[in-house]
Amino acid sequence: MFEFDQYLGFLAFLTILTIGFWLMIFLITFVIPYWIGGSLIERLKEIREEKKAKRQA
Repeated sequence: MFEFDQYLGFLAFLTILTIGFWLMIFLITFVIPYWIGGSLIERLKEIREEKKAKRQA
């Protein structure tokens, strides 16, 4: 059915596909919410600093 080279190529393809799938799942579940949360916190700090600067001026 398959020659050995084709079998190794198929295994390499499945390995790369699986790594890509799990990387995508990791990015969606951990990295993207962390990035969004951090940017929101930084924005809130900037807004507070702007309000504080307006009060002091």
